[in-house]
Amino acid sequence: MGADGDADRLALAPGLIGSLSPRAAIVVTGSELVRGDRRDLNGPFLARALLELGLEPAQIRVVGDSPAELERALRDGLSHELLVVSGGLGPTHDDRTVELLARAAGRELRFDRELSREIAARSRVAYEPGIRKQATVPDGALVVGIAGTAPALVLDTGACVAVVLPGPPRELQQLWPRALETEPLRRLLAAAVVPARRVLRFYGVGESSVAEAFEAAGGDGDGIEVTICARDFETHVDLFVQPGAEERAEELERAIVASLDNYLYGRTDSPVEELVLELCRSRGLSLATAESCTGGLVAARLTSIAGSSDVFVGGIVSYANDVKVRELGVPDELLRKHGAVSAEVAEAMARGARERLGADVAVAVTGVAGPGGGSAEKPVGLVYLHASGPDGRRRAADLNVPGDRATVRARATVGALHLVRTFVSEL
Repeated sequence: MGADGDADRLALAPGLIGSLSPRAAIVVTGSELVRGDRRDLNGPFLARALLELGLEPAQIRVVGDSPAELERALRDGLSHELLVVSGGLGPTHDDRTVELLARAAGRELRFDRELSREIAARSRVAYEPGIRKQATVPDGALVVGIAGTAPALVLDTGACVAVVLPGPPRELQQLWPRALETEPLRRLLAAAVVPARRVLRFYGVGESSVAEAFEAAGGDGDGIEVTICARDFETHVDLFVQPGAEERAEELERAIVASLDNYLYGRTDSPVEELVLELCRSRGLSLATAESCTGGLVAARLTSIAGSSDVFVGGIVSYANDVKVRELGVPDELLRKHGAVSAEVAEAMARGARERLGADVAVAVTGVAGPGGGSAEKPVGLVYLHASGPDGRRRAADLNVPGDRATVRARATVGALHLVRTFVSEL
């Protein structure tokens, strides 16, 4: 979840997994986040992690480096049973998380000499004031590990357990499991009620239509909480099920799926590119891509999955027409007659990728990404997709995508992946 505005932002209404579970506040700090220079990755990661542990993420608050705003957010966070803070642990003057947490919790600061030596051993530059600053922690805080030069801390105030983690997502994710091993966190987790989670993933149907089907099926409550979220041009539904509500959850899920079965593509968190690779693998099929307006984004999504090399043989980014002709064998006459953005050229691109790269299946994308290049006949956002397979089998689709260049390219990428998913599933 990213920040918006120049103040703090609250998200995640209370009651998501049941009032009996300990409630948690997440505070993410950094002026670069509230300015929009960077997108917050830590808040969503921590919220998902807390839900999986049976803790209720009651709020995510993103604040800048203003001491007054950060202290206010920390004081509010300490009113929950768990407070998780990300960022503000560096050696510079605007890294104030530790001192402000100590003030909000009514704790003195102490200098940890052993921690200082460890930070100094990791520092590339011997900046003594910065090392001393990072080695000064609230009285009673546990040091659970260091990533880079930033230590992760756990402070038990009695009423709240506060976890302080570095801002870089990789470092935060490295140290989070260590915080969970501490006695205060283990004690808190022992009181958590971990709900069962059911996952439904839809493509080709909007969030409002899914919400309508959900309400018609009976809605949530009675031990079930449902989140419906439009994400990456898909609609994701998560059902959190408390003990004793399993039968109703089964009925609710069955009713939702019955009305939206044509759009359901998954019951796991696996992204569509992983499902495409699994389908090809299970059928012994190799896969290739031919891309124009997406510039290799389809191939990038496929190769982001470990082990994709046993299915994906490669792709051709044929942005210019002469590359379409030379590398994919698209006939000049076809380009002159129909233009590069056409169903006919998309089909020729897919067929060419199969032949030139020796793949069983290929998917092609061509379109007008904008902001220029459109016309009345072929406006910005027009995209043609084509999947080609063995024995002359094929499947085509077209999109009309409103939005900017990035949106057109991203949605065309997702569309291509889902086209090849449905195509391969029918082979």
